[in-house]
Amino acid sequence: MTSPQHNDKAPGATTLLPLSDAVQHALAVTKRGVDELLIEAEFAQKLARSEKTGTPLRIKLGLDPTAPDLHLGHTVVLNKMRQLQDLGHTVIFLIGDFTSMIGDPSGRNATRPPLTREQIEENAQTYFKQASLVLDPSKTEIRYNSEWCDPLGSRGLIQLSSKYTVARMMERDDFTKRFKAGTPISVHEFLYPLMQGYDSVALHSDLELGGTDQKFNLLVGRELQKDYGQEPQCILTMPLLEGLDGVEKMSKSKNNYIAITEPANTMFAKVMSISDEMMWRYYDLLSFCTLEQIALYKKSVADGQNPRDVKVAIAQEIVTRFHNKQAAEDALADFVNRSKGGIPDDIAEISLNGAPIGIAQLLKQTNLCASTSEAMRMVDQGGVRIDGSVISDKQLQVKAGTVVLQVGKRKFAKVTLSI
Repeated sequence: MTSPQHNDKAPGATTLLPLSDAVQHALAVTKRGVDELLIEAEFAQKLARSEKTGTPLRIKLGLDPTAPDLHLGHTVVLNKMRQLQDLGHTVIFLIGDFTSMIGDPSGRNATRPPLTREQIEENAQTYFKQASLVLDPSKTEIRYNSEWCDPLGSRGLIQLSSKYTVARMMERDDFTKRFKAGTPISVHEFLYPLMQGYDSVALHSDLELGGTDQKFNLLVGRELQKDYGQEPQCILTMPLLEGLDGVEKMSKSKNNYIAITEPANTMFAKVMSISDEMMWRYYDLLSFCTLEQIALYKKSVADGQNPRDVKVAIAQEIVTRFHNKQAAEDALADFVNRSKGGIPDDIAEISLNGAPIGIAQLLKQTNLCASTSEAMRMVDQGGVRIDGSVISDKQLQVKAGTVVLQVGKRKFAKVTLSI
């Protein structure tokens, strides 16, 4: 079995180093917004040793390219990686091209279908490009776990499997629930946490990050590193970000997400739609503002400043990160214009034939409503405007010419109708 070189004595494992102001600051940055840091005392010593020796810590994040696009919920852990990167440590962005073919069972109540090699390669092409909107790509080490997983072979895989018992695997909550419910668990699913743990061995990881649902896998990495004579990694789990509804976790399937590739105006408006209370959660998990700056924002709101102004600041920060500063300024101007009943600058322009046409049919053909029945409901609710005027007649026939259609607060289209 090919394996990383053993180290019988972990460096700095028995010598307690004092925590300087810089180390305490780094520890505070690391802990900001996290769910758990295990084990904090160990990580503090890693930071102190790094400062003393000038050797950066190796910070690992593994992501399986199961989908090509990311939303802000995905960037919570990437933001933490960027903060650690800015502290001078080595960030390893690990693409799980090997483990993707197993399928991560974390949080699943059924076996996850494994991806094909073609799907993995296609998704991986855009994965790091999108992640680089958060990370500094010039300071990021990109690795693929097929580098060390493929060479293991059958013999190595069997030897690795011998290092963990079935009883230990069944301590995992989702496996236990599935077993009790009589839901099948495939043997290959036990291999996933082992392979993820072996990644930490191969990379000599000092700290591994993941979502709260990854805690079991991260702990496996610690145990395997001990078995290979390495100093065990610390683990850091990040909470799941709530979506626009402020209740469910951000998810495309729940339609409460903000995609990092969305247009600047849409992204800005969506951030502005979150509640004033949820705004602080977004600051904690998404903003690169200092803790001191956030404290000043909270004080200003407590002293009477409109929370909307503080929300504008984080909306602009997020749009700037994924677009640019000018796009953020334009998005703010567009948002202000819309709030005053104005028409946005970037609306779609559509040309259609068949005038005159019923308003419901027109809204469906322009994709402003999914169906004519939805269009009728929007008219009843006063949510449809033509050239800024509310439409109340569901039987209205729109004549030839150019009009601006609006549905709700965000959907617009400039439509040119011909006979």
